[in-house]
Amino acid sequence: MILMLSIVLFAEDYGHEEFVKALVERLSRESDVPVKITPRNVRGGHGKVVTEFQIFLRDLEHAREGLPDLLIVATDANCKRYAKRRREIDKINDKFKNFSVYAIPDPHIERWLLLDSAAFKMVLGKGCGKPDKKCSRDRFKQLLLNAMRNAGVIPPLGGVEYTEDIVNAMDLQRMERANASFGKFLKDLQSKFKVWSSRVD
Repeated sequence: MILMLSIVLFAEDYGHEEFVKALVERLSRESDVPVKITPRNVRGGHGKVVTEFQIFLRDLEHAREGLPDLLIVATDANCKRYAKRRREIDKINDKFKNFSVYAIPDPHIERWLLLDSAAFKMVLGKGCGKPDKKCSRDRFKQLLLNAMRNAGVIPPLGGVEYTEDIVNAMDLQRMERANASFGKFLKDLQSKFKVWSSRVD
């Protein structure tokens, strides 16, 4: 029997939190590995996530916090690209890299929600066009909102309320091929679940 595993999530905003939670819970069900996700309330963009993560790591190092089974940091690449964002986080996370996985949507989390048109259609009744990779502030938020309106849906929360359903409908292999940043996050998560599922209490 596998004990409940502890995951601590640092997310740039509510959209990242909902996406990561939905994907982790899906993999948890599919691998029959129970997890408890504890989101650390981080709002205010990449800088705030990094600051709060640093404080948490300092507390871990001084044993003021119990060591979880996994740390997840979720922050957009924005226009800086995946590799640069990852290096920024790795730089402050030298001691706990083995316990960490990064979700770094390139360039923004909303693009991940638009990559599987079939999943989008399954949830909202109409598919969406494949988004380009052009990076500009709030561009993908607007594309997501437009796609939902085109499906006849006016989302009061900007579309984040459909995140869990879209993630559960996604073809993960297709998503992995469609976006390298998603593929890296998925592979890292699947690797953790594979190790966990092999444990026997």
